[in-house]
Amino acid sequence: MPTGVHLQDARQQLFDAAERVLLRAGANGLTSRAVTDEAGCAKGVLHRYFADFDTFLTELVLDRAAAQLAPRAAELRQAAGAGAVVDNLTTALTALFGPIWVALIPLITFRDELRARLRAARPGGGTAILGEVTGAVGDYLTAERELGRLAADADIASLTLSLVGGGHLLFAEPGQPAPDAVARFVTSVLADVLRRRPR
Repeated sequence: MPTGVHLQDARQQLFDAAERVLLRAGANGLTSRAVTDEAGCAKGVLHRYFADFDTFLTELVLDRAAAQLAPRAAELRQAAGAGAVVDNLTTALTALFGPIWVALIPLITFRDELRARLRAARPGGGTAILGEVTGAVGDYLTAERELGRLAADADIASLTLSLVGGGHLLFAEPGQPAPDAVARFVTSVLADVLRRRPR
């Protein structure tokens, strides 16, 4: 592998390479060698920017959370009162459980040092990052209940758990589920509490 390859914005190129490896080979295939091979650079380039591979993985997770998860969560919270509840949640779950997050969850779950680094970098660590999905869905449902678009006695905690847990399982299956499959799932969870507008 050549050692003189110049990377523009090397950190982001390494993160992008890691994402491609993760999506193709899963958490077990994500090694420093696989990342640098994918980026087309020498292995030493990664260690020039990161103290070790766990530091790299920590910053990868934080980068993807800031760049992808937080904005999608904010969009869902802001959607309350506009459009159809099922449509809003279908769009949000599809974005929040995009392929990279489905791939990152087992990486965070099974890599002890990564979880420790995430806890040091952010209160609550990886659980808090993934909890942004739960928080966003719960906040959205609460707002819709306050607006009268969900039944006043809707159990927000149980609905959130059902949507997030079931959504994760739905998106963890091979291949991205079709939007109509996600909409059917959301509709079934909310069937008893969704206030339908009169025709």
